Amino acid sequence: MRNAILLDFPIEASIRSLLPLCDEVVVNVGASDDATLDLIRGIEDPRVRILETEWNLADRDRILRDETLRAMRACRHRWGMYIQADEVLHEAGVPLLREAVNVVDDDPRVEGLLVQYHHLFGDPGTEAVNRRWYRREVRAVRLGTEYMVHPFRDAQGFRVGSNDRKIRARLTGAEMFHYGYTRSASALRGRKEIDRVLYPWMKERPEDHPLLDWFPGLRPFTGQHPAAAQAWVAAHAYDPDRIVSKPHFQFDHLRFYASGLVEQLTGLRVFEFRNYSLV
Repeated sequence: MRNAILLDFPIEASIRSLLPLCDEVVVNVGASDDATLDLIRGIEDPRVRILETEWNLADRDRILRDETLRAMRACRHRWGMYIQADEVLHEAGVPLLREAVNVVDDDPRVEGLLVQYHHLFGDPGTEAVNRRWYRREVRAVRLGTEYMVHPFRDAQGFRVGSNDRKIRARLTGAEMFHYGYTRSASALRGRKEIDRVLYPWMKERPEDHPLLDWFPGLRPFTGQHPAAAQAWVAAHAYDPDRIVSKPHFQFDHLRFYASGLVEQLTGLRVFEFRNYSLV
């Protein structure tokens, strides 16, 4: 994590959601322009181990992979649970993940475990569900050089070996909540500045464009947010400047309507991107 306060990440909730599951939580804290380091230290749990690091932003999106790998290599146990600074693990998943690790620990075919995702968008009461948003991703992985598991590209997921083979993973019922698009409007604007550095090839939008783009596949979220995130969610329930554009039609939307209809009729998500192979 870097600049967690300026970018309004729920980093404390992220870390606290892992504490019931993990023997230690390694936090890679890049040198920041705010009090991120003090915030992490303030958790005051002996299981939290901080790596104070310097990030070379000239490496663009590779920096996310490299700094994730640095944290992985600092871990001292057989399995690691990965979490990003805008993610929070639901507490109901703790026993599911613990049991899953126990079940597959002696099965070398299984290199990782999958969690289900809720992508909140625009506000904590709306989630994104079309195939543009991954339903599952690997978050628990085997550690150790003999397995050669490493972050892939910008560290959304993991691959194995020098040829970047897809990691072999098993489903769990654990749920991860992604809050990146429910942060404050000022933080989302700050994110654009960071994205220009990390992803310089991305097309810039006009300044008068709404902060977030509407797209087909937004629906009300009716579930329960993680206990660790309750205070953060309540504080971010409404932001008058966090504007999502009005529903509209674009030709590009047709593919999402079509794949959504197929999924509704068959249960299959066609053209879904997967960083993993199910075993």
